[in-house]
Amino acid sequence: MIIYEEIFRDFQKEKVKYMLVGGIAVNLHGLVRNTSDLDILVKMSDKNLHKIVSILKKHGYRVRQPVDPMGIADAKTRKDWIENKHMKAFNFFLDKEWKEVDIIIDSPVSYEEAKQKAKYIELGNLLLPLISVDHLIQMKENTGRDMDRSDIAMLKKMKELKNEK
Repeated sequence: MIIYEEIFRDFQKEKVKYMLVGGIAVNLHGLVRNTSDLDILVKMSDKNLHKIVSILKKHGYRVRQPVDPMGIADAKTRKDWIENKHMKAFNFFLDKEWKEVDIIIDSPVSYEEAKQKAKYIELGNLLLPLISVDHLIQMKENTGRDMDRSDIAMLKKMKELKNEK
């Protein structure tokens, strides 16, 4: 079984518009990176976000923030969270399985941009949308996190090696 398979199946069934980013994307591009959370870049429409929140809640995911998670599916609330709370991602977690899903809500790369260069990975009967290496690097460039700086260096080296072939 693939980690987060139940989420991916429901996303596919409900035609959720999302893209894999973060550590899982680094791994799917062929590098080895320890990660356990699922980071997704999504189409920022209320309808799409409503589907995502409904699917996560159906599978028992909760939020740590003292807010109604469906607030993310409201453009006005989302804008307030980004501008006034400086929120970059909205986190859902599943206690018993140590799983977390981060919905990226403030990104230098939009879902629409990422979709133009996306790769698609087939795993069984699942088709997983994967952000391009260039867009992944762009997303990680201004986080200030050591892990992201390390990812960027590895991704750039990987690109360099592929270009040499």
